[in-house]
Amino acid sequence: MSRGDHVYVRRRRHYSHHGIDCGDGTVIHYVGVRRSIRRIVRTSWTEFAAGDEVHVRSYKVGLPADQIVANAESLLGTEGYRLVTNNCEHFATWSSTGAKASSQVRKWAVAAPGAVASVGAVDAVGGHLMVLGSLSMGVYALVRPLRRRRVQVA
Repeated sequence: MSRGDHVYVRRRRHYSHHGIDCGDGTVIHYVGVRRSIRRIVRTSWTEFAAGDEVHVRSYKVGLPADQIVANAESLLGTEGYRLVTNNCEHFATWSSTGAKASSQVRKWAVAAPGAVASVGAVDAVGGHLMVLGSLSMGVYALVRPLRRRRVQVA
């Protein structure tokens, strides 16, 4: 990893957290505890990674490293985090390309109509199907990790 890289870590398979590598052992990213004010700060790599593996997002067309870091530094101390419109991925993508975007939000937006339709179908068909579906998803969630372990061991 190097100065100006858009870096991210996957958190508990639910989401990823993004920031900008400053090239000096620090990362600029959003920090804040749930339901608190989140602001853009510069922290150590250790604090950013929080024990998770750090990955680099690459771009076909991106800004020069000095401009990326300058963009990120220009927002140090600012607040205004919004999960759907101004999250850590929006910040890191804007710093890297000049345009805000979040693939996580895009994925959620695509999945949401299906979830709403599923709730409507359960309501129309009856609650007993919901219980059956919940049980089958629970079994799948338990079996899936076991399959992965077997593949990794072999």
